[in-house]
Amino acid sequence: MITKLKQKAKDLKKETYTLYLVYKDSRVSWWKRLFLGIVIGYAFCPIDLIPDFIPVLGYLDDLILVPIGIAIALKLIPKEVVAECREKAMEEKQKEVPIGRKTTLVIIFVWIIGLGILLIWFIDLLRYVLVYLTNS
Repeated sequence: MITKLKQKAKDLKKETYTLYLVYKDSRVSWWKRLFLGIVIGYAFCPIDLIPDFIPVLGYLDDLILVPIGIAIALKLIPKEVVAECREKAMEEKQKEVPIGRKTTLVIIFVWIIGLGILLIWFIDLLRYVLVYLTNS
């Protein structure tokens, strides 16, 4: 059962990317693009209608609303456009290159610099507060 759910999640991710490619296609009318934008935005939005921390109900919108939105969106778009975009999504997925060590090191380096700047700012703020309190 868990394997089946993992496969469904992968399919959902693939379909969402397909919808993104459909959204960028010029053959799709503006009102269909609007609906696609809403569905794609909701799928990736961290804010849900029902917050995830609420037991059971929290994940219900992710498990029901997103797949229903994707299904409706796929019904609205001409089949040939969806087929072309699915093919393109598959091609792009195969080209995907994993993040290398150099990229990982750059990301870690940027985080360290950011945390260092934040620490320096916090120390300056603390020093300012201490000076203010001693002069009062």
